[in-house]
Amino acid sequence: MPILRLNARPTGLSLHGSPAPALPALRRAAAGTGPVMILIHGFKYDPDDAVCSPHVTIFGHGAHPRRANGAWLRPLGFGEKTSAEGLAIAFGWRARGDLGRASQSARVAGQHLVQVIRALRSANPERPIHAITHSMGSEVIFEALHGLAAGDVDRIVTLTGATYASRAAAALQTPAGRAADLFNITSRENDVFDFLYERLTTPPVPGDGAMGAGVDLPNVVNIQLDCPRTLHILQRFGGHIALPRRRMCHWSSYTRPGALQFYARALREPGTVPLTGLRANLPPVLAPRWSRMFAPPRLSLSLPVVQKAAS
Repeated sequence: MPILRLNARPTGLSLHGSPAPALPALRRAAAGTGPVMILIHGFKYDPDDAVCSPHVTIFGHGAHPRRANGAWLRPLGFGEKTSAEGLAIAFGWRARGDLGRASQSARVAGQHLVQVIRALRSANPERPIHAITHSMGSEVIFEALHGLAAGDVDRIVTLTGATYASRAAAALQTPAGRAADLFNITSRENDVFDFLYERLTTPPVPGDGAMGAGVDLPNVVNIQLDCPRTLHILQRFGGHIALPRRRMCHWSSYTRPGALQFYARALREPGTVPLTGLRANLPPVLAPRWSRMFAPPRLSLSLPVVQKAAS
């Protein structure tokens, strides 16, 4: 499986489980074909902790008992042994401790991520580079955008991002940010976590809220993953994602059957999942916070199947 495991530490980049230098390994890996996907975990993981390492959980191969159904690699298309498979970069960083400490660690990790992306782009300028993040991993990629050039990153998928909307917008108005597409995956299942994030951290702008309420920029599409109408429309673009089962969940943006496969399609076949097409068809306004938590229970909910794929 073409995967390079990197860790961002205060002292710099390192290869996971190897004393070899990271940048030469990056340059060698960049020589292949297919897309590069940088996978960035969120809060509570630490690559140096055997129990909490993302490299044996979400960046593993699905055999670990902790959230084994949420392992990312195979649903994102890695392990197929094809020439177009591309390269996965599992990017670990120290995300434990309180939220303030983790947020500071994310910014340091983002500065190290700049090195990663620059090395990849320098070694193979034509290869597309994408990022997919969960929770506070959004802080890492948004920090990196401030140090990159236009075109260094092609597409970004943030899964229930733990970032303030103004910080996301500022990153997306850098040269690198304006040239990238952002798929802001949100859900009212995550409202409790957004609420806690806002209460336990200091916003950059008074009154600012988490990006789960939406980011209003032309290169952003906000996708509310617990909205039945949204799930129905995503079928036209090859997204067959299961309905939510819980009122509250921080991980359903990648554990829901079909979700990771849809993100893989958006990153591997961007022409079939155009950002402008999604923006034109999806509901223009997200449901308000707590609308899921306090909604009356439904006995059943089914979606019609859309057979026609997006062109």
